[in-house]
Amino acid sequence: MPKRPNLSFQIAIDGPVASGKSTIAKQLADQLKMTYIDTGAMYRAMALAAQRNKIDWHNGPAVATLAAKIDIRLARPAGKKKDGRPVSVYLNNEDVSWKIRELEIGEGASIIGIHKEVRKILVKLQQDMCDGKRIVMEGRDIGSKVLPDADLKIFMIADQAERVKRKQKQLKQVGEKVTKKQVQADIVSRDTREMTREIDPLRPTLDAWQLDTTHLSIEQVMDEISKRVKMLEATQRKA
Repeated sequence: MPKRPNLSFQIAIDGPVASGKSTIAKQLADQLKMTYIDTGAMYRAMALAAQRNKIDWHNGPAVATLAAKIDIRLARPAGKKKDGRPVSVYLNNEDVSWKIRELEIGEGASIIGIHKEVRKILVKLQQDMCDGKRIVMEGRDIGSKVLPDADLKIFMIADQAERVKRKQKQLKQVGEKVTKKQVQADIVSRDTREMTREIDPLRPTLDAWQLDTTHLSIEQVMDEISKRVKMLEATQRKA
C-alpha cells in the first residue's frame, strides 16, 4: 500500500461473527466522522453474486473470475436507506443490502473467504478504498492483512452464548426465522472455518487490543474505544 498521509487515521476491527464489530464500527465512524467500510459485506455480496450465477462457493477459481468482472460498492445510508442497515451495499448497481444478511449468504461468504485468489482481489479493492482516508474498517483479516499498519487494531470477542443471542436477534430483524440451534451450528461452523483456514486466518495480531464485549453495553464499548482513539490522536499531533 502507498504510504499514508499524516492526516489519515486507520482503525482496524476484527473478530468472529456477532462479536459486535459492525454495530460498533458503524457508530464509531459516525461519531468520529470517519469512513466506515464493512469488508464482510463485500464477501457476502460476492457470495450472492456467485449463487445467482450458479457458481459453487467452493470453486475458488470460478468465484475469482466472477469477482474480477462484477462491481461491488459500499455507501453511507441516506434518506429512505436509513432503515437500520449498517451500510448500503450495491452489486452491479442493485441494492442488495438486506439480501446479503440472510444466514445462507453469511455461510457462503465464509466459504469463499478461504480462497486465496478471491481474497487477493477483494483485499486490493479494500486497500484502495481507504488510501489516505480516516477509516474504520471491520472484518476478519483487517489488522493482519488489509491494514497491517493501522493506528489502532481491535480484536473483539464475546462468549458463544451471547453471540448466538445477538445473531438470532439480528436475523429476526430482517425477517428470517431461525432456531437457536440453527444459529449456534452456523456460528460454530463459521468460527472453525475462519480460524483454521490456510489463508489469512481469523486471529488477533500481537499488537491488537483484545476487547471482550460479552458483558458490555454498546455505550460502554464506544466509550472505551473513543478514549483510546483520542489518546492516540493526541500523541500523533505531538509527534
